[in-house]
Amino acid sequence: MGPMSDSPLVDGPVTSGGALQVEMAGTDVIADADRKGQPRDLFWPWFAANISVLGISYGAWVLDFGISFAQASIAGLVGIIFSFFLCGVVATAGKKGGAPTMVLSRAALGVNGNKVAAVLSWILTVGWETVLTSLAVMATATVLSKLGAGEGSAIKIIGLIVVAVLIVGGGVIGFDLIMKMQTVITIVTGVLTIGYFILTFDHVDLSAVTALPGGSTQAFIGALVFMMTGFGLGWVNMAADYSRYLPRSTGSGGVIWWTTFGAAIAPLFLLGYGLLLAGSDSALRDGISADPIGALTTILPTWYLIPFALVAILGLVGGAVLDIYSSGLALVSAGIPIPRPFAAGIDGCIMIAGTIYIVFGGSTFFNIFQGFLITLGVPIAVWAGIMLADVLLRRRNYADRDLFDPHGRYGSVSPVAMAVMAVGTIIGWGFVTNSYASWLAWQGYFMGAIGGKEGDWAYANLGVLFALVIGFAATLLIQRGTVRQQEALG
Repeated sequence: MGPMSDSPLVDGPVTSGGALQVEMAGTDVIADADRKGQPRDLFWPWFAANISVLGISYGAWVLDFGISFAQASIAGLVGIIFSFFLCGVVATAGKKGGAPTMVLSRAALGVNGNKVAAVLSWILTVGWETVLTSLAVMATATVLSKLGAGEGSAIKIIGLIVVAVLIVGGGVIGFDLIMKMQTVITIVTGVLTIGYFILTFDHVDLSAVTALPGGSTQAFIGALVFMMTGFGLGWVNMAADYSRYLPRSTGSGGVIWWTTFGAAIAPLFLLGYGLLLAGSDSALRDGISADPIGALTTILPTWYLIPFALVAILGLVGGAVLDIYSSGLALVSAGIPIPRPFAAGIDGCIMIAGTIYIVFGGSTFFNIFQGFLITLGVPIAVWAGIMLADVLLRRRNYADRDLFDPHGRYGSVSPVAMAVMAVGTIIGWGFVTNSYASWLAWQGYFMGAIGGKEGDWAYANLGVLFALVIGFAATLLIQRGTVRQQEALG
């Protein structure tokens, strides 16, 4: 049984301890002898993955819901912290089971039934890495253009090559390199982001910000859901991938705290500052929709463009490298019999193709981004609810080998869990309005019950919340006995 296969245990060390050694562990359970670190080590990957200046752009997007600065601040505070807290809870499963998130959820959905969730997770993570790579390329092109390097496809191609090498290289080599990359990214981007705040603070007009009119309850809820799907819910399907190397004896409280704190602290400050900038300058707010990162350079002095390019690119790479690592794990978890590094390479090729479409296709970025978040946000929210409830119900560690055996205690397919997935997704899609692309207009088929696709609740995206609650409540109420039976087997 080799470490490249979908096997329960790694036969040898997962790495040699060197950052440039390719990690061969795939969906395997990490052996106790190879586990290392403390909960606080989780701060580095989560902080680096979420310190991207894209968080500033969210300030403009959340104000587009037609709400006040105070409402947007509350929606951001609650949405960011709560959604990353969900990641922290799921991360505790990693140290209990030592396997990737999409292997551990087999305990809830069944070994084969979980392939549905693994495929969804794979699509979501590939989508996110494509979004982040596209932003990094557009930011690079904008900065180079302002520095006099010219315009057009040539500088975008240069940006794509540089960004793709960093992201795909980190994803293919694996865990040790990623942890070292994220530590460097955290320090560099943290310092340079503070520099951006200092240099642009004179553009803040507090009177204009405080004069923004308040919005309806429906608009506020829509902004809250957008914050949840744009932040923590986009990461929850990979939350255990980085805690699986921690010793089993690690305290769950520490895992939850360092995951939540590390992931949420930077977005909170970035969003808050983004709200101040976007609320002060309507032209900047409009420009962010077309080029979320590049628009932020319009208020910078020329001499800071290169440092800004560095912070923008590194911040986006920090998020994308986690995505490509986890997307490779999800692809192998779905049953594709290939080594993890090769899976990450395949995802890198898809990422590059998607980036070319977004960057060179002339489509409005925000429309693609919103449609993507809403459509995949619903089934992932159902899965997140199921996984969260399953983690809370379990009192013992996972049975390693049964996570890979459809005849074991977790079974091949859990009919209850799959039914909950289906029902939650159907109901969720029925209560979202997705007008960002014509091929997504079929969603919202239940909106007539609450005023229609043009009514007050049209863009609140209640379906995401409904999906999360359905997955969590149904699993908590129905599956308690099943979990107890599984754990009684020893």
